[in-house]
Amino acid sequence: MNTLYLASGSPRRRELLTQIGVPFTVVSAAIDETPHANESAVAYVERLARGKAMAGFAALGQASAACVLGADTAVIVDGLILGKPVDQADALAMLMALAGREHEVLTAIALTDGQRCETLCVSSLVRFRAISVEEATAYWRSGEPQDKAGGYAIQGLGSIFVSGLNGSYSAVVGLPVCETAQLLAQFGIPCWQNLTVR
Repeated sequence: MNTLYLASGSPRRRELLTQIGVPFTVVSAAIDETPHANESAVAYVERLARGKAMAGFAALGQASAACVLGADTAVIVDGLILGKPVDQADALAMLMALAGREHEVLTAIALTDGQRCETLCVSSLVRFRAISVEEATAYWRSGEPQDKAGGYAIQGLGSIFVSGLNGSYSAVVGLPVCETAQLLAQFGIPCWQNLTVR
């Protein structure tokens, strides 16, 4: 069986992989995340997921029977890709842009064994209720939005803003577990490896 490596520093992605019973080792994969000119949001997240997987595989050297999983999540509103906020003003602008309306969350995953690299992208629609500036400011001060795409975490304190979701909850968190399990199976990596037979 192939050994799985996760090319991500995200604790949420680690939790989701652990949740579906897949053992893995984290590998560093720093890449440039700057969007290219005229690049679509789907092309952007797929490129980053692929780039992380390939960089992670390269970091392993000549590891045999290894697969590396990369992932990237972006929040899209009015055709703009919202990354991680750079400061409080940026975070508040993001939250106000999302407030009282629906936005798209794209999460791409890529898996490589050094010979092939398979990529897929999951789109989910998230609706926010109205948010006051005071709420957005208090949320920023919690520290949670600082390293989150779109300036919020659906699995954390930011969940109180979410009035609806059409799509994959786990994809919005950062890793679509259904699609990830299917992709892992294509590379001979089963889920539920921690189950004991009774």
